Amino acid sequence: MSKDEKVTRDRIHEIAIAEFLDKGFRDASLRNIVKEAGVTTGSFYWYYSSKEDLYDALVAEHYNHILQMYDNALESFWKMSKKEQKEHMGDIGGECMATMVEYMYRHLTEFKLLLTASPGTKYDNLLHELTQREIDSTHEFEKHMAELGHPMGTQIEPALEHSITSGMFEGMFELVIHDVPKEKALKCVRQLHDFYTAGWKALMGL
Repeated sequence: MSKDEKVTRDRIHEIAIAEFLDKGFRDASLRNIVKEAGVTTGSFYWYYSSKEDLYDALVAEHYNHILQMYDNALESFWKMSKKEQKEHMGDIGGECMATMVEYMYRHLTEFKLLLTASPGTKYDNLLHELTQREIDSTHEFEKHMAELGHPMGTQIEPALEHSITSGMFEGMFELVIHDVPKEKALKCVRQLHDFYTAGWKALMGL
């Protein structure tokens, strides 16, 4: 890509970000993006095949990275012995959430897009993806604790389990959406995770 082509692409990105943040993906106007960027429709299609393709270019890398960060944390946890998992319940998850917040603040614009403008795209399920991963890992952890002689003391309704788990991630996202200063957000997300971990320990009888 030539220098001029890069300048044009960056201009398209700048205008698109503003349009998506203002109107959301679904209501954003590709015609308006093209007009405000000062390019022809033909020129736009040299860079991107559609509005969806443009949105992909802005957020896909960061969406995939945040999920990979969480998967890596889970992988580290499962490498521990079952006894170590019991002793360190919440430690890796808490560190992972803090690291995720650090990453989101380094790419704040992109995460504002993901968290506020993605309805109508395949990226509107970030909360669901994280929640389902956490629920699945919680079930696996319960099995491991039962094998250690610590069966779950209370059977949790799936609806409550989903509500608790999604609430934790929603709380993390709210810090970003509402522009909480980074250092305060990091403190808050650690306290948030401690709160949920304590609740799970109580429910599990650990």
